[in-house]
Amino acid sequence: MRMTLPFGPHWYAAVMGTGIVALALEGLPFSAPGAHALAVAFWLAAAVLLVAVSAVLVAELRHDLSLLGRYYDDPAAAPSFGAVAMALLTVGAGALGTGSGVLGDSVALWTDGVLWLTGTLLGLLTAVAVPYAAITRHRVDDDSATGSWLMPVVPPLVSASAGAALVPHLPRGQAQETLLLACYAFFGLSVVAGFLVLNQLWQRLIRHGSPPAATLPSVWIALGFLGQSTVAVHHLGALAPALVPGYGDALGELALVYGVPVWGFTLLWVALAAALTIRQVRAGLPFAPSWWSFTFPVGNVALATSALAGATGLAVFEVVAGLFLLGLLGGWTVASIGTARALIGRREAAGVTGATQPVPVSLSLPAGASRRG
Repeated sequence: MRMTLPFGPHWYAAVMGTGIVALALEGLPFSAPGAHALAVAFWLAAAVLLVAVSAVLVAELRHDLSLLGRYYDDPAAAPSFGAVAMALLTVGAGALGTGSGVLGDSVALWTDGVLWLTGTLLGLLTAVAVPYAAITRHRVDDDSATGSWLMPVVPPLVSASAGAALVPHLPRGQAQETLLLACYAFFGLSVVAGFLVLNQLWQRLIRHGSPPAATLPSVWIALGFLGQSTVAVHHLGALAPALVPGYGDALGELALVYGVPVWGFTLLWVALAAALTIRQVRAGLPFAPSWWSFTFPVGNVALATSALAGATGLAVFEVVAGLFLLGLLGGWTVASIGTARALIGRREAAGVTGATQPVPVSLSLPAGASRRG
């Protein structure tokens, strides 16, 4: 079965992939010349992309409000709703950490606060609504699992990481502790759900082999979940000892007790994803929006490795963090060039055919996927 849908939420992945470069540059555990200036440029680009993608999507919805329902009913497209929340959270986090020099401290804080609250509410909604649709409206076969299944359950994890930066700006006492523990709850929500989904993806790969070319890059999305969970537990753990006396030290120690073992498994998944991708590239890897999976997930691993470098002081983590940053920049370049060529190609096709409407972006459902009757 094949369903063609126009411009939609999956394009927010470009916002995520651009914004994460700014965060990774600012989070480096070592000093790099020009890193801050480059981070500002990437954050500004992500903010512009967020406005542009949102404007196009609003225009699509004004033309056809049923688009949201069609995406929600599509097993392959529904998980992309998670990208909207993560795009908002990524740009918001960059506003406070990178954009304060452009916006000013007060405006940067309010910008992050509004985007964090909006992204968190949307993320909690998708974490429930998309699995609910999978249970009640979608029908998928055993070989239909892709990395994109993680997208609706990971946004609360991004909220946990980004929320840590907002905790110190709240009044001391109940307000700070409440937000801190809420972020830990978001962490638990996403981690438990994420490992359940990761298990399904692992079984799909082992039992049915490599995914189709268009969806293969989505295996990298698992890195986003693994890396972001390590970042969240580190950022929250740095605050916990001072804010929650009695058990704050235990939460602080979780940063390494959880982070280092998960980082080890992350490296295993990096090797697996890289091997599968290289194999597919040799056979041919056509462009799809899933190419943006080469960015945000890798950026999260870079952030996680930088966090472990800061927590341990070990040079090996600094070196690996630098390598993942280079990989992130390479992935962003590949995805950007592929997107630009695809957009130019569709524009030329529209000009040749005399079309007055944008050429829609096609999404192919995984084999065996359909809607429930």
